[in-house]
Amino acid sequence: MLRILAFLLVVLATGIGFAWLADNPGQVSFVWQGQQADMSLMVFIIALGLLLAAVLLVVWLVSAFFRTPGAIGNWWSTRRRDRGYEALSTGIIAAGAGDAVLARRMTKRSNKLLDVQKEPLIRFLDAQTAMIEGDHARARSTFEHMERNPETRLLALRGLFLEAERVGDEGAARHYAERAVRIAPHVPWAGGAVLESKSLAGDWNGALEILEAQKNTRLIDRDESKRLRAVLLTAKAMGAAEGDPETARTAGVEAHKLAPDLVPAGLVAAQALFRLGDLRRGSKILETSWVNNPHPEIAEAYVHARPGDSADDRLKRAQKLHGLRAGHVEAEISLARAALDAGDLKLARSSALAAVEAEPRESVYLLLADIEEEDTGEVGRVREWLARAIRAPRDPAWTADGMVAEHWAPISPVTGRLDAFQWKVPVERIGAEDGPVIEAQAGDRAKTIEAGHEQTVTPVTPPVMPVPASTVSAEKPASDPAPAKPEAGASTEPSSNGAGKHMPAANTGTVEPANGKKKPEALTDEERKEARFA
Repeated sequence: MLRILAFLLVVLATGIGFAWLADNPGQVSFVWQGQQADMSLMVFIIALGLLLAAVLLVVWLVSAFFRTPGAIGNWWSTRRRDRGYEALSTGIIAAGAGDAVLARRMTKRSNKLLDVQKEPLIRFLDAQTAMIEGDHARARSTFEHMERNPETRLLALRGLFLEAERVGDEGAARHYAERAVRIAPHVPWAGGAVLESKSLAGDWNGALEILEAQKNTRLIDRDESKRLRAVLLTAKAMGAAEGDPETARTAGVEAHKLAPDLVPAGLVAAQALFRLGDLRRGSKILETSWVNNPHPEIAEAYVHARPGDSADDRLKRAQKLHGLRAGHVEAEISLARAALDAGDLKLARSSALAAVEAEPRESVYLLLADIEEEDTGEVGRVREWLARAIRAPRDPAWTADGMVAEHWAPISPVTGRLDAFQWKVPVERIGAEDGPVIEAQAGDRAKTIEAGHEQTVTPVTPPVMPVPASTVSAEKPASDPAPAKPEAGASTEPSSNGAGKHMPAANTGTVEPANGKKKPEALTDEERKEARFA
């Protein structure tokens, strides 16, 4: 629009000029080489314009004549460069697609058409092609050449880092990642690799610095940064717990504030405070952790916060903790164990049964077996709880990448990943010989001896072990009448199911193993251990 307006203005000005000259005619007279020329002013101006146009045309023709060789050379050079970049682009696409043959052909063509010193992507294509072809030595050599060029240094370090990881050279991988972080702290792969390497080496302060740099460059979001910082601070506090309780307290308290649901953070902070004699503050931290995430380790630390407490004092602390999350399975288990230690068997039994209703699992049935043995001492009822424990779901444990650990750790022992451990039920291996679930196979037959007569029966495996006919339901064993004595001449023997585990006897009398070698009146420690961990 502006160009059209300018053109119209020029035309208008020219028209006004010529109109003015037409209204004001004049004569131009000059002598050149003895000849006098007379003409009107209008003719003179037109002739002068034509002369200037002719001069400009001649100058342009002369200039174009001298520029022609260079223009022809530039045209060939541009065409060659375009062909080279076309080959380079095709080669990179082929390398990305895994076509090693086409990628190598395009690499050679790019080398012919382009200057490798001016175009660093040719080396990159060469290295990528070598990796596809399996020539890793050539790929490493190419990346080393690229590393000398400041423009491609970061790209080369990335390639060398991946090659070091491929061969399992953790030291070299860490070296390349640290160099990359110094050049570009915002690069995710370098920052993450250095963070993991420093964590594996136990350099928690260095890992915290890397994490802070990643947060400042917005490489990770705020919530993830808080969580990872809490994990690193917890690991730092755990390392300093024995030798430097002050440092452990500072790091643990900060970690607990950042992630109140992180159980190890609350535990290490409370334990450091207990060592420093601050029982009240340590208990408050454990209570906060318990409300956010009820955990058996928190309950254990809270109940046994004062080593000199009696069993009744521990029961009171367990009752206080139970009131914070009443009805939760961990709260019921903690209260039941404290009541069992204090001799309050009625409270222990009711809490354990409440835990069964909340979440039936192995440890709850084992606890009920302990309570039953302490309360009534009835072997049949104890065996009933043990049999249920065998078939019950497993208890949660600290699990990371398929590995089960006794205690929490900040990094995975398999992958080195931070914050990998989770409190959950371990994944069962299907078909494992030592699996916790024992079921009778179809067609298996068991023998029972009842009132002196041998009978062959086919067992049916219910979800839980069946209660013997002469035994009242074990959910209310405290009110059960005393078991009837067996008739004279009748022997009682626990039957064996298809998995080789002992079933409860049909009558509550003398319990005898299926092999008939001995007849103990009560369970021995070895039998209890075998029954628990079968």
